[in-house]
Amino acid sequence: MPKSFKTPALVLAAFLGLLVLIAIALSLFWDLNAHKPRLEAAASKIAGMEVRIDGRIGIAFFPGVVLTLENVHVHNRGTEIGATSSARIGVDFLALLKQDIRLRHITLAQPVIYIERDRDGHYNYERPEKVRQSLPDLRLAKFVMADGTLRYLDKRTGKHIEAAACELDARDVQLTGRQSPGILKQLAVAADLACKTVRTNDYAAADLNTKIAGQNGIFDLEPLTMRLFDGQGAGRLRADFTQTLPRYDLSYTLTQFRLEALLKTLSPQSVPEGAVDLTAKMTMQGRTVKNLKQTLTGEVTMRGTDLVFNGRDLDEAFDHFESSQSFNLVDVGAVFLAGPLGLAITKGYDFASILHGSEGHSEIRTLISDWKVERGIARSQDVAIATRRHRVALQGRLDFVNERFDGVTVALIDGKGCIRAQQAIHGPFRKPVVEKPSTLKALTGPVVRLFKQVGALFPGGACEVFYAGSVAAPK
Repeated sequence: MPKSFKTPALVLAAFLGLLVLIAIALSLFWDLNAHKPRLEAAASKIAGMEVRIDGRIGIAFFPGVVLTLENVHVHNRGTEIGATSSARIGVDFLALLKQDIRLRHITLAQPVIYIERDRDGHYNYERPEKVRQSLPDLRLAKFVMADGTLRYLDKRTGKHIEAAACELDARDVQLTGRQSPGILKQLAVAADLACKTVRTNDYAAADLNTKIAGQNGIFDLEPLTMRLFDGQGAGRLRADFTQTLPRYDLSYTLTQFRLEALLKTLSPQSVPEGAVDLTAKMTMQGRTVKNLKQTLTGEVTMRGTDLVFNGRDLDEAFDHFESSQSFNLVDVGAVFLAGPLGLAITKGYDFASILHGSEGHSEIRTLISDWKVERGIARSQDVAIATRRHRVALQGRLDFVNERFDGVTVALIDGKGCIRAQQAIHGPFRKPVVEKPSTLKALTGPVVRLFKQVGALFPGGACEVFYAGSVAAPK
């Protein structure tokens, strides 16, 4: 090595060696645990909540200054809202020498976040106004959560959601102007999120993956993928917090999900089986479930072919329905036709008489369930099934705002779409009124024969068409 280059290299090596010795000395003799109260106070100021470090504190100097905090808990108004087994925090060394803590990056191991809404509608993360006014800006080059868990509970409704085994890798996190209302308007972030499982009171999804891009109060989750009901879902979600009330736009397709996985909560034994496609495009706006229901607008479509139902021969039952009426037609409508919308209304009433059969076999060759939703009211557009010999169609509205059936009729129809038998349902979802089936058999014998004779003489005669949708009559 030329002498002109050798001297600077030796100086650099000596300098690096000196830094290593200083780092070793500091790590051996500087007891950070004695300064735990100051660190907790600084962390609490940054978070705007009470931060408590129950474990030890360590320090490393390469790469950079990194504090390791064990067994960290975050409380707000006396309630724990988060905990982590270990937090690695990258700190600005020069600022630290001036007794100022400036963060560069944070890595949390096995964090658990608890979000609760109490019976008065308040969330456990909400802070008093005086605290809200004094929060400093936050800038992080990187924020990582490994093997995290998110738990949400609404104490008013009993609804809960848990996302487990989550990995979050966020970059360029900026949270400025935290003294202003509408904190999400001040957040900028780009992140990758993956969770192995997401569970609610009734259902479970798997392999949730999405990319998050947010700034200026608008956050896009795209693509948003997961496995649900043994099918593969993909779509996008936009959350807009720039207005007074947040707005959500969801576009999602669930491909080849299993109908039995969706309906098994109705009956663990006999449910329809087969693969179905579901498409939903929805917008909603508000801060409460009630507001979201009132503004829910969009379209929901469910399509399926070659479905199987074990436990009852529907064709045989339809052939004799006018005389036997061994089950409610509205059960057919709820189970086969309304899809996810119908499933939402079955919690308060047993639409399961057709599911309790133990003999027979049915083929549902075609299922179409198209709905248009306006301000929380779903209106049937094209809703029908075709078995080998019959068709059943549904018309009416499902009012999710007031939780009521509105003019819902399920009908067994002939080849021209005219009603052979019908049954109506109305009233609250939890305690509806199911009318008795209405058929030609309710008339006197001679009148029925007269109708049949007229139909034979004038096969092209007019009738009041109940269904004129895309489900063709069986041949």
